[in-house]
Amino acid sequence: PAFGLFIFTIARDPLRIIILIAGAFFWLVSLLLSSLIWFIAVKASDPQDERLQKGLLIFGVMFSVLLQEAFRFLYYKLLRKAIEGLVALSEDGCSPISIQQMAYVAGVGFGLMSGAFSMINLLADALGPGTVGIHGDSQLYFLTSAFMTMVLIFLHTFWGILFFHGCEHRRWWEIAAVVIMHLTVSGSSFCNPLYVGSLVPSYLLMAAAAAWAYVLSGGSAQNLRRFLLCKC
Repeated sequence: PAFGLFIFTIARDPLRIIILIAGAFFWLVSLLLSSLIWFIAVKASDPQDERLQKGLLIFGVMFSVLLQEAFRFLYYKLLRKAIEGLVALSEDGCSPISIQQMAYVAGVGFGLMSGAFSMINLLADALGPGTVGIHGDSQLYFLTSAFMTMVLIFLHTFWGILFFHGCEHRRWWEIAAVVIMHLTVSGSSFCNPLYVGSLVPSYLLMAAAAAWAYVLSGGSAQNLRRFLLCKC
């Protein structure tokens, strides 16, 4: 699905490709910074203290989420400046791409990079030396992880639309809602290997975020009905 989004909505437009790559870069930088801080915290702590290590893990996840959203805000500011420059250079005084389109493409960039790193971790686990499902563990680890990766890609796409809309119209509660949803989805991963506890809430939040982003983008029930019925 994520590859389909890229092929059908982004790949034909060079400007969108640039925005997507830049968005992926911003997400990557946020991950590197949060990983560095977590690594330093772990090395400076007592490795024998299990309670402390668990607390550091929770801190690392939550801090990473907050840093990702901070970089999403920085990316919005950068794109806003870019739009002003494009308008100044254009002959008709109009930007070749709207802020809504930028929000969508930036969200896809965040999601694709997030999904890529999730898949890398999965492939690293698949190489061994352990065997999935041994000692009574779930044999659905890779399948559920793939579904979780997919939902995160879509969530980042919808979060990008919601976040940019909140910044554009100064609706800070929309930005806060994105941060809370992101924290909730990331926190639900601590329910694993009880995968129902992480997948079900994540997909419910994805459905809610999709509907919200659809409405903010100008969608309506009538347009959705026409799309489902394949009517122009």
